[in-house]
Amino acid sequence: MLTPADSPPRSYRYYDLIMVAFVTVLLCSNLVGVAKVVTIGGFTFGSGNLFFPLSYLFGDILTEVYGYKHSRRVVWAGFGALVFASVMSTVVIALPPAAQYAGQSALEQTLGSTGRIVAASIFAYFIGEFCNSFVIARLKVVTAGKHLWMRTISSTMAGELVDTLVFYPLAFYGTWDTDMLLAVMMANYCIKVGWEILATPLTYRIVAWLKRAERCDYYDRDTNFTPFSLET
Repeated sequence: MLTPADSPPRSYRYYDLIMVAFVTVLLCSNLVGVAKVVTIGGFTFGSGNLFFPLSYLFGDILTEVYGYKHSRRVVWAGFGALVFASVMSTVVIALPPAAQYAGQSALEQTLGSTGRIVAASIFAYFIGEFCNSFVIARLKVVTAGKHLWMRTISSTMAGELVDTLVFYPLAFYGTWDTDMLLAVMMANYCIKVGWEILATPLTYRIVAWLKRAERCDYYDRDTNFTPFSLET
């Protein structure tokens, strides 16, 4: 007879699909012009921020439904995917092109982010995502599961603030004009938080549906919040 400690971990129907979606959004946001700055209507921002905030939306949903430990595994999966993509991009660019290949310069422009930008992106992602998950998990306990809108927006404000303050100075300080750096940081932060606010009705629906489908509504009351674990 199995004791509770010996019981196999519970399986979920949609957890793996959300993990895949999270990693896909993360990779796309780092491959599609992370260094490109655009100006629309006098508003200057990084183009990758059009969809990078979706990763925080997924992070909120994962932590709210499955708990911090399951969200932590997804953050590590995204971290591994980013590192692998960065290493392989470097390898592919470094390989000597064939004489008849004319796309080397275009490839370098598309995938050839400097090591500084790549390192800043991975570091900022790691800290920001764990900050986001920690805040929403703790607020869920404090609020007894009430006021989901407050928890998702607050966690995104905290996580995205950390991400922005870490990434842009590490990646571009000294190479961008200081005024542009500050303008992009402010604009990007507003866009990221704005995305979360606009997505709040959708977040409510997805969370409610997942809780019913998975029969799960986890509270991190006794959770070890160390990021350096894959325990569930």
